[in-house]
Amino acid sequence: MTEELLMDAMFNWLTLQEAFDAVKRNKGAAGIDGRSIAETEQHLEQHWEAIEAKLRKGSYVPSPVKAVTIPKPNGGERVLGIPTVQDRVIQQAMQQILTIKFDSGFSQYSYGYRPYRSAQDAVKQARNFVQQGKSWVVDIDIKAFFDEVNHDILLHQISRKISDRQVLGLIRAYLKAGVVKDGKVERRYKGVPQGSPLSPLLANIYLDKLDKELEKRELSFCRYADDITLYVSSERSAQRVLKSLTLWVEKHLSLTVNQNKSGTGRPWDSQFLGFRITETYEIATSPKSIDRYKAKVRELWDARQSLTSNELVEQWRQYVVGWWNYFKLTTDRQHLLKWEGWTRRHMRKCFWLRWHNKKGRLKALRRLGATPRQQETANSTRGAWRIAKSPALHRALSNATLRQYGLCVPSELSTA
Repeated sequence: MTEELLMDAMFNWLTLQEAFDAVKRNKGAAGIDGRSIAETEQHLEQHWEAIEAKLRKGSYVPSPVKAVTIPKPNGGERVLGIPTVQDRVIQQAMQQILTIKFDSGFSQYSYGYRPYRSAQDAVKQARNFVQQGKSWVVDIDIKAFFDEVNHDILLHQISRKISDRQVLGLIRAYLKAGVVKDGKVERRYKGVPQGSPLSPLLANIYLDKLDKELEKRELSFCRYADDITLYVSSERSAQRVLKSLTLWVEKHLSLTVNQNKSGTGRPWDSQFLGFRITETYEIATSPKSIDRYKAKVRELWDARQSLTSNELVEQWRQYVVGWWNYFKLTTDRQHLLKWEGWTRRHMRKCFWLRWHNKKGRLKALRRLGATPRQQETANSTRGAWRIAKSPALHRALSNATLRQYGLCVPSELSTA
């Protein structure tokens, strides 16, 4: 594909329509211009010709991104950079075409944000390495990777396959676009904003240099974005690899390996993408993933939410189906099963509290088929958590009844 054809491919009608559809599916908030997806669609219909002319001439200026802080799963906070919807569409169109240019050259052991590859594929490959006898793992955590990407190194990596000045200039413009924090625009000299459609591809291009070095050394590794694990046969090898790669990453990528979060150990004592490999080569859900699941159960079944019963059910369905679609790779499910009764108990506790008082609870128990003796539970002064384990609630809100209303637990989705 010539460079002129590259611009044509990025900004033709079909690519733009696919890009806009992708942005629509991902939803997301407006950027600093305040335009919604629907408003941006009207704006592009009216002004696309002028916008495209600027893109082709290299005079297009992206809007600064809006900084949004979200909590990390393991604690702390992460800053996302939310581009305007217009810039998200343009970046998505670029990403679709640039992926075609770059993806075939990426390592087979790179799994993050690539077509037809997934986190589950990475975990299965990790298990294969452990089954081959490589039962020591090296975990490498790059400190604030997306915030510390060196623009010059990244653009040099890109220019090895892309020589078109307009394309390179547009990528540079997106990298340099400011960040709006507390109403002020801060200039950016390094980093790739998480939250933009182009960022995952740029991250893979940047870390491809590391992948090639690992392949050159004939090391067994799996990488999902900046989540990197290597598998070796001995503790001594693991320590040597960690020390060597720490120096290499700092020298060649201008990044810092987080010593507090990196280390060596056994696969069954560590986690990778929410999973762990057991000593019998089973794939299990990691303890941290179970802890996050439990925290979410408590949150979703908090009776103080101002939601209808139908909204509670739909909220749970969306979460548990998404959770199971990710963790159904788990082959060692005993750890999951023991939390399912606990999950149902939280559901029963929530409904008990939402029935409010003796009158409401008696009415609900009768409606749900509790016996006269079990209906006496409506007068109980015991706490809701204890009541949730009572025979009355187990009869009224049996497992079958909960399933009937769509309140499945993970294992029940395996046969759905």
